[in-house]
Amino acid sequence: MNSLNNSHAASVLRFGPYAFHLRQRLILDGDRQLRMGGRALDILQVLVERAGRVVSKEQLIALVWPTSVVEEINLRVHIAALRRALGDGENGQRYIVNVPQRGYSFVAPVHCDSAAQVVFESLQAPQHNLPARLTPVTGRDSLVGGLVRQLPLSRLMTITGPAGVGKSTVALRAAELLLQHFTDGVWLLDLSLLDADTALLAQVLHTLDSDLPGLRTRHALLVLDNCEHLGEACRSLLEQLFQAAPRLSILATSREALQVSLETVQPLPPLTTPGAAALNSVEEAMGYSAVQLFVSRARARQHGFSLRQQDLKALRDICRRLDGLPLAIELAAAQIDALAIVGVQAQLDNCLQLLSHGRRTAVSRHQSMKAALDWSYQRLSDSEQQVLQRLSVFKMAFTLDAAIGVISCAQLPASTLVAVIERLAHKSLLMVERGGSRVRYRMLNTTRRYAREQLEQSGELSDFERRHARYIGRAQRTSGLQLAV
Repeated sequence: MNSLNNSHAASVLRFGPYAFHLRQRLILDGDRQLRMGGRALDILQVLVERAGRVVSKEQLIALVWPTSVVEEINLRVHIAALRRALGDGENGQRYIVNVPQRGYSFVAPVHCDSAAQVVFESLQAPQHNLPARLTPVTGRDSLVGGLVRQLPLSRLMTITGPAGVGKSTVALRAAELLLQHFTDGVWLLDLSLLDADTALLAQVLHTLDSDLPGLRTRHALLVLDNCEHLGEACRSLLEQLFQAAPRLSILATSREALQVSLETVQPLPPLTTPGAAALNSVEEAMGYSAVQLFVSRARARQHGFSLRQQDLKALRDICRRLDGLPLAIELAAAQIDALAIVGVQAQLDNCLQLLSHGRRTAVSRHQSMKAALDWSYQRLSDSEQQVLQRLSVFKMAFTLDAAIGVISCAQLPASTLVAVIERLAHKSLLMVERGGSRVRYRMLNTTRRYAREQLEQSGELSDFERRHARYIGRAQRTSGLQLAV
């Protein structure tokens, strides 16, 4: 646990009859040294320094095993050993308690020697401007743990993915877990609030409360949220920061990769959704993160909500048709008190209307699924908007040949169409499916519904539906292939 070993010279933390000498990494009970392994000491140090606060299991794992993939069972084994060594629970004295669904907390009073007081107080109040998180993050423990392990070793990590997949949520959760690692704090800059005329470097310096020369010594994490609409400006900013701030790590979120040197891209997949075989029991269905999120948000909305066996088929349909997108699932769950699960399922054909309210406290682009898609669509070129609309006639995955056969025209020749489709895939508006030598593209259901509405408003829906039907019929007659419909 390198980030903590060197930061507390001469500090001693006392609790119960024990004195924890951080620099020497030993615990004394009077004059007797407790026998404890290195990992157990690391875990205890994390908990004692955050006494009275709940530390999540993933945060403990990320801090104690920063470069390894570790199962939760390892953590539980060390916690049990710590409790035995400290006599936790004996004579009524508790030290480490498990907080269900949240993590662990060190509950005994902790005192510092006067020489260590300033250090300890600084640990209790890490520097940051992160917003308070109002709900738990569901289904992302492994991915967040990976980010926490990689970020201290990376200059730039970019989380990419489609609208509503939870890029900001994952980035902010990882940032929370890294508060104690970065000496000069963790700082958020939401680029969605800025326009193309904004001087980004000036905004960053204001956020970090520094001038450019001062960045050279700053050991901090900068979170750049929603970079997609300022791509070129972001690339220029990052090149400046790489040169001026060698100890600055950057975590970015964007619908597409920023394509700069030193960038590591982390695509964010949707939550896992159950297959037909997962309908045997509620316990089995609850093993899927999309179901976990729906149930969690439904319980917050409706007191006493519980998932029943007879609900599983409908809930599976909801999660799959919403593509496992956290935003869409949360908005659907917000309707549970008015519609119940079968009512939510029945409204899925009008999914954009169904997903139109439920998050009044969120930023505008996260208040509805339509607002999230508007954010992406309005930043497309005219040709990209036109192609996205027309591709909505494909209800399933399609090949480039099929797309060319259905929507190319004199104004949109095949070569141009292929380039536009590739750009839409980079912007996470089309999903890419690779199987052997064949590449297929697919729209998420919510994106397709949105694009179809735009196509209908343009007056071209009937024409392209006929072209799609003619192409499929012709291809099946000439080759016998069952193409995407």
